Order: sequence, then C-alpha cells, then structure tokens
Amino acid sequence: MFEALTERLGGVFDKLTGRGALSDADVDAALREVRVALLEADVALPVVKDFIAKVKTEAVGEAVIKSVKPGQQVVKIVYDALVDMLGGDAPAEGLRVHGEPPNVIMMAGLQGSGKTTTSAKLALRLTKTDKRRVLMASLDTRRPAAMEQLATLGKNIGVDVLPIVAGQSPQEITRRALTAARLGGHDVLILDTAGRTTIDEEMMSEAASIAGIAKPGEVLLVADSLTGQDAVETAKRFHDRLPLTGLVLTRADGDGRGGAALSMRAVTGLPIKFLGMGERAEALEPFDAARIAGRILGQGDIVGLVEKAVENVDRAEAEKLAKKMAKGRFDFDDMEKQLGQLIQLGGLKGVMGMLPGVQKMKNQISDAQLDDKQIHRQIGIIRSMTKAERAKPDLLNGRRRARIAKGAGVQVVEVNRLLKMHRNMADMAKAMGKGKMPFGMPGMGGGMPNPEALKQLGSGKSLPGLNPSGLPGLPGRLPGLPGSDKKS
Repeated sequence: MFEALTERLGGVFDKLTGRGALSDADVDAALREVRVALLEADVALPVVKDFIAKVKTEAVGEAVIKSVKPGQQVVKIVYDALVDMLGGDAPAEGLRVHGEPPNVIMMAGLQGSGKTTTSAKLALRLTKTDKRRVLMASLDTRRPAAMEQLATLGKNIGVDVLPIVAGQSPQEITRRALTAARLGGHDVLILDTAGRTTIDEEMMSEAASIAGIAKPGEVLLVADSLTGQDAVETAKRFHDRLPLTGLVLTRADGDGRGGAALSMRAVTGLPIKFLGMGERAEALEPFDAARIAGRILGQGDIVGLVEKAVENVDRAEAEKLAKKMAKGRFDFDDMEKQLGQLIQLGGLKGVMGMLPGVQKMKNQISDAQLDDKQIHRQIGIIRSMTKAERAKPDLLNGRRRARIAKGAGVQVVEVNRLLKMHRNMADMAKAMGKGKMPFGMPGMGGGMPNPEALKQLGSGKSLPGLNPSGLPGLPGRLPGLPGSDKKS
C-alpha cells in the first residue's frame, strides 16, 4: 500500500535533505511536488488543500530555514501532518466490545466490498487475541451463497455461526442471533448485513432497522480501498444514514496509491480501525496513524513487523532453531520452516515493505524477480526430498536432483539454485555461530540485506541475507524476539 506515493515523496525529500540550506522557494517547489503526488495518489482535493496549507505554515518558519538540517525538519513536519490527517498520534482506538455481552458488531458496506471475509477475520482476531467467544450471523437473505460462505469461513476458523433458517427476514435473523448469543454465552455477536452493487433506499432502510433492533456498539463500514474516491463517497452516504463508528479498508495490499485511506478519515471524521492486507484469515491489521505515516515516508514499520512475528512465530521452535544455528547447523527442514514463516508474516513483499529504506532498493528487488510464488516453489522442492536428503544435502547427486525436480514440477536448474541458496544459508549459520553477522546493515542486527545481496537473490545466492540474519525467530534479529539483543 502507498507504494506509488512513497516512491514519489521519497524523490522529493531526497532533494531537500541533500541540501545544506533551504530558501522559501525551495520549500514552495517541494510542496508543489507533494501536492501533485497526493493528487496522483487519488487523495480528495479538499484534503490535499488543507494538508498543503498546514505544512506550508510550519515549513516556511524561521525555525526551519535556520535549523542545522532544514530538509529533515520539513520531512518531520510532513510526517506530523500525515499522522494528523490519518487520525492523530493518540493510541489506536480498539473495538467497543467491553460492555454487557453480547456486544454487537454490525458490518455494513456495498456488495463485493469484503464484508463477509472481514467478518470472519475480525472474529478470528477477537477469538485469538482478545480471547472472546464470538458468534457470527449472516443477514444477506438475497444471496444464499453469502450465508453459506460465512458458515464455511466459521467452520475453517473454529468460530460459531448462527444456523441458516430459510424464509426468515434480516430483522428476524437479527432477533434470533441476539437470543442465541445470550443463551450460548457469547461475548461478541458479528452481524454480516446484505449489500448492493450501489447504494439504494431499500438497503439503507434495512440496515437502519437492523441497527435499531441490535443496538450495536460498533457499526463498521467495510470499503474496498481500490475504489479510491468512490469509497470516500460511499462512506459519506452510509454515515448520513447509519451510526457508523469506524471504517475497515479491504484489499489494502493491492492499493499502490492509498488515496482512500488518506481521504476517508479526513472527510468522514471516522477512525480507520483495520486494514485488510490479503486473503488469509489472519490478514487483518489494526490501523495506526503513526506507523502508516512512517510507511508512506519510507521509514518502515519495524514495530508492526515484530508484532506480526510475535503472533505468528512459535517461540519454542524459534529457540530450538537458534540453538541449532549457534552450533553452525542448518538443514532443509530448517530452511522450509523459515520460508514458511516468511509467508506467514505476509510474504516477501509484505515484510520488505515494513523495513526502513527498502523503497530505495526497489529496482534491485525488481531485478531479482522476488515474489511469493518463487518461495512456494522452493518449499515444493524441499518437500519433494526424502527425510535423509533434507537432513544431509550432500546426498543430492545429479540423479537425485533430477528426481526432485520432476516431483516438484520444476527444472533441475531451480533445484540447483535452491541448493546454492541453502549452502549460503548454512555458511551464514556457521558464521553466526562464531559471532559474525554477514550481509547486514549497522543498527539492524544484520537484519537487512544490502543492495548487492539483493541483486544476487534471483540466482539463489543471497536470500540468506533476508532469512537467517533477517527473519524474526532467529537469534539477534529483531528486538523482543527469542535470542535477540535486548538493546537493539
């Protein structure tokens, strides 16, 4: 998300921070480029005008012009303005699910915006993170497939779903769901309402009547971030008829511009509570204005990456691997686990997007042809090996490599690349066991590959620069994780 905006703003600020002194004309020229960048990102024009006016008032002051590093001062001012536009630097507002149960969350939005999938993601998060007992109910009587979809999702994530009774109206289902939630001892009831391809009076009246019956503590509007300014208009019209309490933006991982996120908070005044970052049930991120502003300005989100790691990485398994690597041992089973963890953390693109400065290495990453499909293919190759081959890579002669390639449906050259990559990773494990940290950048615990390492990645030479020395769960990588340096 925000990839295009990050790249454009990065160019603007590189020019500013490279100068020893700034004139008013320099600041004006930079702000003109920032204005164009925001408009190209599909941010609403009134929002852009207010943003530029606020930044200009701060940026042309004497404190900036006479400061030791005026370029960095301007970047700081833009960062503060972004945080303010996205909701302020106060702690992110959580869900209102702390009253007398059942606490009702009502999901609203247009058809196809992702309400049903988001309902399941929210239910899983409440179950796993908040330890709440959740009941989901589909009110979309016009689309039986939507009701079946919610039932299937509930079964997959282990969350209760209200049984489907044919012929009931949405209002009747709401009353039945409230009764079932009370009798079943559920803490939270999530109501997945019906949508339309466009807003109409019938849909809005139905949603209003459901809200009147359920008295929800949260009414979340689910909007597709890829629709840009249409999502902003949708939010305004829903807000006029429903007591909305927050927004959820879906498919944010596919939105390279980010205009909807930057506009909706400013236009509606409603907090963005979550971002949908993929199809997986776990791919729902709490929205934090300060972290998002940091990502937009290319500063990454290390805290967010650590939080993801804590949620997804098995601590006992990580400590076991850390001890093994400290002895200089690293086999294909270990490699598969590391690749699997990378997928769990949001894939290669998701992890790289949360590391500071990675946007400046975009060309190297592109040249290396890095994507999650390649990682899945590598996992497939490892799974085509026997247990003995995984434990002892030296067994892999030409005949065995050909058999593995055939089993994985790849060319032998890809098997050879994986072997070369494993060899480098094993060498790094030995180096780490001796206290050396190859491929790293100062201050990152060896956790971020240098550009030269990235260039080699496509040929299987340097994924280790991102894996054992960069992925959470391994010794000395990110703060707060097993084996890490507490001072880092």
